[in-house]
Amino acid sequence: MRFFYLLRIHHWVKNLFVFIPAFFAGQLLDIHVLVLLSEGFLCFCLMASAIYILNDYRDIEADKLHPVKRQRPLASGKVSPGLALGIMAVLFIVSLGWSYTLSEVPTFAILVAVYGAVNIGYSLGLKNISLVDIFMVSSGFLIRAVAGGVLIGVVISQWLIIMVFLLSIFLAFAKRRDDLVLAQTSGTALRASVRQYNIEFINTCLALISGVIMVSYIMYTISEEVVLRIGRDYLYITALFVFAGLLRYMQITLVKNDSGSPTKILLTDRFIQCTILGFIITFLLIIYV
Repeated sequence: MRFFYLLRIHHWVKNLFVFIPAFFAGQLLDIHVLVLLSEGFLCFCLMASAIYILNDYRDIEADKLHPVKRQRPLASGKVSPGLALGIMAVLFIVSLGWSYTLSEVPTFAILVAVYGAVNIGYSLGLKNISLVDIFMVSSGFLIRAVAGGVLIGVVISQWLIIMVFLLSIFLAFAKRRDDLVLAQTSGTALRASVRQYNIEFINTCLALISGVIMVSYIMYTISEEVVLRIGRDYLYITALFVFAGLLRYMQITLVKNDSGSPTKILLTDRFIQCTILGFIITFLLIIYV
């Protein structure tokens, strides 16, 4: 169990972004595509786990003072630093080597390496620069989505790129808000970047970004390119679930003050789960039936 938390396997769900291009392109039921993307998904999972270990190693002392993070394997002493660094090195090597074998061109492997480099920079100090930390976290989600498209040869719509990037920024701001709320209630020390935010600023950003996401999704569903590709002109119906999911997340963030872990919300909130399931089923019916 300690290695489960060391690798943060429960956070691997974030790497499902590599499947987004295939889903929106109507290729998700192609077995070859599904197997190839599953391998790509695992490459990002291994790279992400290596980055998590690096981040936890650098934050051992700070995490010991945090009411939640002090339970992490390195901060609690359940896993030795030497063993953790050894596992990290193996994960880096396997991830990069495996990604290189998945395509005849090295583009996918390069994107995996870029994802790793961006997150290493984040762990080594860029996370302490306000706004830069938000954009670096968001770029990771975008890289995964683009990499999924590259792996199966699907060109991603500019609207889809915009939505993925904005959604990841939205989630990053919600996480920063939770950090501020936790600091106010428990006296937890904030890192440098978070001290440059306040609740009012983040609330404004969340409202602004959620509105743009909604408009972007509608524009995507009615764009001529998408309508011609899928042969349907009523994809906009799925916007209902996008709006419901965003509003629910806003409710959790602003009313419940509990937006610290998007993964936890995804795995535990029934309303969010129902909106995602409804979106997937409706989208699949429109595209595949």
